[in-house]
Order: sequence, then structure tokens, then C-alpha cells
Amino acid sequence: MEKDVIRKELKVSAIENGTVIDHIPSKTVFQVIKILNLKEAENQILFGTNLESAKMGKKGIIKVSNKFFQADEINKIALVAPNATLIIIKNFKVSEKKKVQVPDVVEKIVKCFNPNCITNNEDVTSNFTVIDKNELKLKCHYCEKITIKSTISFLSS
Repeated sequence: MEKDVIRKELKVSAIENGTVIDHIPSKTVFQVIKILNLKEAENQILFGTNLESAKMGKKGIIKVSNKFFQADEINKIALVAPNATLIIIKNFKVSEKKKVQVPDVVEKIVKCFNPNCITNNEDVTSNFTVIDKNELKLKCHYCEKITIKSTISFLSS
């Protein structure tokens, strides 16, 4: 006698148009929501965290209806979730799928951790060169201090 296999699935409604951010480390899902200022959005937003993933063990996902992210927003995602995948949905179908990439230069989105840096004391745009994409180290163009992943602070949108 064959045992019945019970299949458990989480069903989440598909979005007609918008963006899915997949393969987010579970511990950074809420950080992605915060840096993209999604709590202020009026779009339908679905998110999950600690979901089973063959590739990652556990992962997070965010679906945002009727939203297509701009380059600076994608750069923010890459800084906290460098292995995330963006999936663009149009008419309920995947129109584009791409991995985020840590940029070579980060402008206007990260604050220099050095309190004496000119960018923290005058109306000067922050500007960093990414010197290590794996460990995420950013060198300030002005004061030349190195900002590491644990000290990254995003400027308000």
C-alpha cells in the first residue's frame, strides 16, 4: 500500500506588472524594504523571509506591483543583497531576469562614516569607489576613508 504524499506549498498571487526581488538573504529582507522606502509605497507589496531555497538554504523575496526600480535603487539592493535577482514582470509574464551587480562607483546613496568628511558637513554629494565587491569596501572620494559593509549607512531618499 502506497502512502499518500502530502504536498505543502505557499501560494502567492502573481503580479500583473512589477518587480520581484528574489534570492535576498533572509536577514536583509527588512533592510531592503527600508532602503527602498517601500513602507511608504501605495503599491501592493508581498514579501517572505526564511523561505526554503535549494541554492541558499533560506532566502527572502519581495514582490512589488507596478514598480520598476531605477539604477540607484538597484545599486542599493546590490549593496545589501549582492546575489539578489531582479525579475521584471509584464502582463503576468517574466520579461527580464537579471542578477544585481555591485557597481564600481557609488554616488548619492551612501553616507560616509567619517563624521569629519566634507560630505557630512557641507552640501557635497557623497561619492565612493568600490574597492572590494566581495567584502564590500567603499573608499570615499573626498576623505579616502574606507567604509565597510557593517558601517554602511544609506542617505534618506
